[in-house]
Formats: sequence, structure tokens, C-alpha cells
Amino acid sequence: MSAVFDALLDLLNLEKIEENVFKGRSAHTSWQRVFGGQTIAQALVAAQRTVEPTRLAHSLHGYFMLGGDPNAPIVYSVDRIRDGGSFTTRRVVATQHGKAIFSLEASFQKPESGLDHQVAMPDVPQPEQLAGQRELLERLGDGVPEVVRKYWARERPIEVRPVIVEHYTSREKLKPVQHVWVRFAATPPDDPAMRRVLLSYMSDMTLLDTSTFAHGRAIFDQDIQAASLDHAMWFHREDPLDDWILYTQDSPSTSGGRGFTRGSLYSRSGTLIASVAQEGLIRLKRKPNN
Repeated sequence: MSAVFDALLDLLNLEKIEENVFKGRSAHTSWQRVFGGQTIAQALVAAQRTVEPTRLAHSLHGYFMLGGDPNAPIVYSVDRIRDGGSFTTRRVVATQHGKAIFSLEASFQKPESGLDHQVAMPDVPQPEQLAGQRELLERLGDGVPEVVRKYWARERPIEVRPVIVEHYTSREKLKPVQHVWVRFAATPPDDPAMRRVLLSYMSDMTLLDTSTFAHGRAIFDQDIQAASLDHAMWFHREDPLDDWILYTQDSPSTSGGRGFTRGSLYSRSGTLIASVAQEGLIRLKRKPNN
């Protein structure tokens, strides 16, 4: 198993402090704040720890209030809102330095059958036909901004192969659409609850960027202030997550300093695994007055 993937699993193994209270830590990176996907995933772990194992998350809704400090532990407090006949509801508040940085509400359901349909997966090139981010660095050379080069070069628990690469090197106004193949660096555990946690971690990747394409910009631009504001996710179908997953995204709107993006996660065979929606801060920084 990959060392970076092992490290991710360890990061998601929260310490129980007392009943309904858990503690998480952050990865040691050069980032100035905690990756949002980590906070979502850890909060979901905390909620799941208070739910009977046969009930799995079918949806979550979270709000980011403050950027997380990667050098301090995060405390997750779970409120057992309701245990019903079919559904269980939990609320989680993540705190650091005495302040709430993130809140999550998640719903869990016992398995049941019913009507079933889904929209088809877009027709895009297969991941074997595409270059990975390190290959793109070699191919595109100096056309990739330095901040993007550092991001791509770092070893991570998720491999990414973008279908569309123009936005990395161009500042032309593009359609606010993105397709990305993603794959975990190792096979996830055979645990449906943990697979949902790992999907929630993955789901925070590349969404904010999609809302900047129509404006010829990227979240790495020096004049852009970007941060996740809220995040919602719905888990539709089981998947072992042992192969490439297509993450399709589109941004219907950017306005008022906020960008909105929708996402769908498909298995390679075309099964719709989960859906995502996120609004993020996309603010133009003001130039200082002379």
C-alpha cells in the first residue's frame, strides 16, 4: 500500500476524547490552512462513530467558517440529533483555539431498495489516454505557473489526470466545465463507511477552480482570494473505489464574490456514485491605495 495513502487513513482515524467528542490532526504540509476535504472527511468520521454500523451516510451538508490551523488539533463535537426508524441525523462542530471552524450535518440510512435511475456519464477520453500532473509538468514546461508546478509535484494520496488542461496555461475565457479522472494511490479498505469518508475527502478537489474558467482566471492567481464556503454531497451507489473515477464539474454561476460549482463522481463503468455541490469565495483582491 502507498505510504501517502496509509498516512491519509491514519489522518482519518480520530482519537476519542470522551463520549461524542473526537480529536483530529492535520497533515504536515506547506499549506497555511487545513485542506477542506480533510475537515469534511474527519467530521464525517466523527458522526459515523456515533451511528450504528449498518446505517451509512447518504448525504452531508457543511459550512466553513474559518480556515483551519494545520499546526493545531481539531476537536469534533457530535450532537446526536435523531435516531429514527430508517434515518439517523447528526450535527458536528469542529473547533480550534476555542472557535468553530466548520460545521457538518449528515444523514444516515439503513439499506433499502427502491426505484433506480441515473443520468449517463459524459463521453470523455479514458485515463490511459491522458497525462498525469507530473507528465504535464514536463510537457508544458514554463507554461505552468510556479505555484501550480509546486502543487503538482507534491506526492499525494490521490492521482489526478485532467481531461481539459487549457486553463492551466491560458488566461482565455473558457467554458466553466471540467472533467478530471481521479484515483486513490492504493485500494481503499473494504468498508462502505470509510469509502464514503474517502469520497468526501476527494470531493473537495478542483471544484473552486471550475468557477473561475469563464473569467480567464484560476484560484492560484495572485489577485484572487479563494476559499470554500459550503459543501454538500449525496452518496447514491456503492463502489469499491479501486479504479479511476471521473469527476465531472460545471459552474452555473459566479457572482457577488462567490462561485458555485456542481460535480458528479462516476465509476469507470459509468455508475453515478455520488453528487456534489459547493459554493466558494472567489473574491478579487483590492489594490492598495497609493
